[in-house]
Amino acid sequence: MILLCGIPSEVPLALLQSHLERLGATVVSFNQRRSPWAEFGFGVSPSGVRGCLTVDGQVIRLEDVRGVYTRMMDEQLIPEFKDEPKGSAARQRAQDVCIGLVTWMEIAPARVVNRASDMASNGSKPYQSQLIRQHGFALPQTLITNRPEEAIDFRERLGRVVYKSISSERSIVRELRDEDLTRLDRIRACPVQFQEKVEGLDVRVHVVGTRIFATAAHAQADDYRYAASEGPPPRLVPYTLQDELAERCLHVTAGLGLLFSGIDLRIAPDGRVWCFEVNASPGYSFYEANTGQPISEALAHLLLGRD
Repeated sequence: MILLCGIPSEVPLALLQSHLERLGATVVSFNQRRSPWAEFGFGVSPSGVRGCLTVDGQVIRLEDVRGVYTRMMDEQLIPEFKDEPKGSAARQRAQDVCIGLVTWMEIAPARVVNRASDMASNGSKPYQSQLIRQHGFALPQTLITNRPEEAIDFRERLGRVVYKSISSERSIVRELRDEDLTRLDRIRACPVQFQEKVEGLDVRVHVVGTRIFATAAHAQADDYRYAASEGPPPRLVPYTLQDELAERCLHVTAGLGLLFSGIDLRIAPDGRVWCFEVNASPGYSFYEANTGQPISEALAHLLLGRD
């Protein structure tokens, strides 16, 4: 039995479920939007980890689960909670169920993609960058500050600089331009990450167990993910990594304790490889839809232990 946790209608989960069922797997879902009405509990004994999850009357025995794929969101952002006051019984029930599931995943004998403890490094990009460096990737010169004068000096020294968040929250990467300086004082309320702008080809690498799917992104925007909002959409094409680079991608994924990752690289004309981030819960469907790469199928095989 494979357990999928999150919002079933989200494309990555829907794609994965389709492939699992095609492979003959028994698939059950924890729809996080139904979490206020779910029941969950487990215990640990000499005989193992046992418990059950009940959603809409369906009882799922945890000891029957052999694989888990999780893309759960912050329960406070669930649409059903829009009109719920803070601290309501429904919010508390949803939080308790989600925390319980995450706790169980940490010790479950099932194959979990990915455990929260292993995904934690992505919660702080500066911290994760130090782990990435240990695997031989180049990192752009970086400044994290809430002082406008330091950001201005950094830009003057390097010439061209981009800015982004330091947390796991997705942010649009943009170049720091002259017109941005008039609002730079806003960073006093929240530290921002500034980085040297490096040139090269953007490559997203999905590592699924021991399989690798690399995609080159050709775009004119600073952040190809949002290129369509500024002009022509990005052109995504399959890309072949050199063996040594492919091995590095496998090693950094395993080094972070992940079974599935999305690695953001930029390959310079001189062959130097910059690594910006290792995403522990990548939205792979965007790349699969544009390239036809069978990422969701590989993920299904991984969960079934057929990798």
